[in-house]
Amino acid sequence: MKKLPIGIQTFSSIIDGDFVYIDKTPMIKQMLDGAGRYFLSRPRRFGKSLLLDTLKEVFEGNQSLFKGLYIDDKWDWSEQYPVLRFDFADGTFTSKDTLDEEIRSQLRLQQNKHQVECEIGSVSARFRSLIQATQQKYQQKVVILIDEYDKPIFDNIEQPEQAAVIQEGLKSFYSVMKGQDAHIRFIFMTVVTKIKRIWAS
Repeated sequence: MKKLPIGIQTFSSIIDGDFVYIDKTPMIKQMLDGAGRYFLSRPRRFGKSLLLDTLKEVFEGNQSLFKGLYIDDKWDWSEQYPVLRFDFADGTFTSKDTLDEEIRSQLRLQQNKHQVECEIGSVSARFRSLIQATQQKYQQKVVILIDEYDKPIFDNIEQPEQAAVIQEGLKSFYSVMKGQDAHIRFIFMTVVTKIKRIWAS
């Protein structure tokens, strides 16, 4: 009997470890054929991070992980896309400075992963430069995956003024994607905060 993948958020670990996996690739294929801009709101432990990781494996062309699954013979695995993945689930964000520091750290990780040179400046400028440099290197539109994009706001939910400052910082960062739409193949963002809680009081 196969083991249950309790607490496992990495698709390759589930497949390689022969854990139970309920095939979600029919839904994933629908998403890939759609508009390519998605926003998923679910509580923690509902499989959001695993879904992001599964999307990463599809776009990076790791077909061997999908043997026997729905998408196996329905996706062009010769088309591989550079993936930029950001995760705000870890740590606590107590100010805009700590937020900017974390974003810069994650931008550096992606820059090193793809071995591209990026503009030094604000987080928005660096993000814009990262998207363009990555697209130019691979000659392929980029995929952007962001997990718990609202976590920095949630950390300050009891301090409305501070939450508003954090929100503006995130807005400046995320707005880059709108301006770089021509360089982007797919965007998927997850959120855990109930929107009404952000605007309460």
